[in-house]
Amino acid sequence: NDAVAMTGGQSHDGPLDPVSIAHQVWAEGVKQVQIVADEKEDLPANANWPPGTKVHERADLDRVQRELREVPGVTAIVYVQTCAAEKRRRRKRGQFPDPDQRVFINEAVCEGCGDCGVKSNCVSVTPVDTEFGRKRRIDQSACNKDFSCLKGFCPSFVTVKGGKPRKSKGVEGTEPPHLLPVPDLPGLDEPYGIMITGIGGTGVITIGALLSMAAHVEGKASTVMDMTGLAQKGGAVWSHLRIANTPEELHAVRIAAGGAKSLIGCDLVVSGQADTVSKLTRASKAVVNSYRQFTGDFTRNPDFQFPTDEIKGRITSAAGEANVDFLDATDIATRLMGDSIATNMFMLGYAFQKGMVPLSEASILRAIELNEVAIDSNKRSFAWGRAAAANLAMVMDLLGGEKKATNQPDIAKTLEEIVAKRVAVLTDYQNARYARRYRALVDTVRAAEQEKGLGEALSEAVARYYFKLMAYKDEYEVARLYTQPEFKAALEAQFEGDYTLEFNLAPPLLTKVDPATGEPKKKQYGPGMLRTFGWLAKLRVLRGTPLDVFGRTEERKMERRLIGEYEQTVSDLLAGLSRENHRYAVEIASIPEHIRGYGHVKQQHVADAKANEAALWQNFRNPSAATALAAE
Repeated sequence: NDAVAMTGGQSHDGPLDPVSIAHQVWAEGVKQVQIVADEKEDLPANANWPPGTKVHERADLDRVQRELREVPGVTAIVYVQTCAAEKRRRRKRGQFPDPDQRVFINEAVCEGCGDCGVKSNCVSVTPVDTEFGRKRRIDQSACNKDFSCLKGFCPSFVTVKGGKPRKSKGVEGTEPPHLLPVPDLPGLDEPYGIMITGIGGTGVITIGALLSMAAHVEGKASTVMDMTGLAQKGGAVWSHLRIANTPEELHAVRIAAGGAKSLIGCDLVVSGQADTVSKLTRASKAVVNSYRQFTGDFTRNPDFQFPTDEIKGRITSAAGEANVDFLDATDIATRLMGDSIATNMFMLGYAFQKGMVPLSEASILRAIELNEVAIDSNKRSFAWGRAAAANLAMVMDLLGGEKKATNQPDIAKTLEEIVAKRVAVLTDYQNARYARRYRALVDTVRAAEQEKGLGEALSEAVARYYFKLMAYKDEYEVARLYTQPEFKAALEAQFEGDYTLEFNLAPPLLTKVDPATGEPKKKQYGPGMLRTFGWLAKLRVLRGTPLDVFGRTEERKMERRLIGEYEQTVSDLLAGLSRENHRYAVEIASIPEHIRGYGHVKQQHVADAKANEAALWQNFRNPSAATALAAE
């Protein structure tokens, strides 16, 4: 890695390149040296490597490791790759090649299994809750173009070549109000501490630097200390800013416990951490972005639930409810400016107007000019933040009112709505007869539940998860979902320009197994696949018939078997259903929620689900013992 990327992207001191590193370890006596490179073509073509050294593609890393472990003695791999976050910084400055491609996820095809997150460990793969469960979406503003997510074993990934992310026009042509009330600025009878929090790569450190420069413009003294985490894991960033009239008053750089007069929280999670909350007192003021930015925990736990209320509670407990403003700054700033990168400057303007910054507007605007980056855009973002703080209702009216954030759920509210939506899908998936089979079982459960006065929880579970098993995504269904108008509309909403598509697939009858991992190897197929999807979708009438060639695979046999097993499970539940074991019946009926993915990923989820089901059946058959055990 040619940059000290975790601490700001500085260059290494002295000469240091892959060739010299390889020669150094060779000179120290290793038996063999191999090079693995992310960008193999960027290495010198005629480099003087040590004897026996070969250069390999990044995808061959596992194979190279396995080969070297068989070599007696110490061996070395020199892995060449600039950190993805640093690449992104350099691309923004025009100092690094910018691949003319993007990744898009067809959310209808996505199963929400999380394999892409496991493979990439990337927080740009974000959750989106839909009518049919939690899916994945690429945050194009935050994407580092590492493309590791493509390794996820899922046919939902599309490579968009030549397209650019479509920026919303925001409130184009509308300028922020100029005649805003001048806020009461805090005094500097003592040093003033401002804690700025957020996630690395979003401009948190820039806000601290701008305010420090603004203090300098006014002839005031300031100190700023930045504490950064691991950006690849969505690491937290804190900027400790202290402002005083003279340098002699600033005895410490770091804000001590209870020492923050203001908190500008650009990220909800970081703002609610102990290291942040401990700096607040009942005399502190805080403005916090309530947007749900998922952390690295989500990449390892696809069912991670965002603890919004818990985090807000910590902050309000520390500073007092009257001193804290929560607002979805990411959503508002994006709609105003057309890009989420405006969020933090919007937050600064909001905090300034709330009297949380002991500096003048003129000095802050001058600091923005001196920074020489997106001057007009940053000034407008700052002004819109001020306007929102002065009259949020006016700004929201301008935007057309409240808008549901893109990662907030929008799902059916009643059992009848749940069933109606799924009947329509199953009719298109196969035919009306197939949909009637689904409705019949749901109606049976509903009647049994009503007869015993147990509400509709079990009926809702069956309505959701019987459908999930029936609508298994075989080759016909994946093809059908790619031919739906919603796919094209979603692409056009995110991208503009003259672009082509490549589909990252591993067709079961055409795919080779990677000998190193034991997993099928995905390949890229060009835009001609859309025609293939078209005729393949029409062949879904063959599903389940002797002519269904795809139905002969073990995976398809398993999926059909799961449907029959679920029908038997529901029958057994209804036969023994009582008020005491009703909750366990709902849990058993909801087990398919955790059966996700494709191929080997799905098979593992099925195995895990079966193991959990056995324990739940014990609770169902003996609910009193289960309740007693839980009480202990």
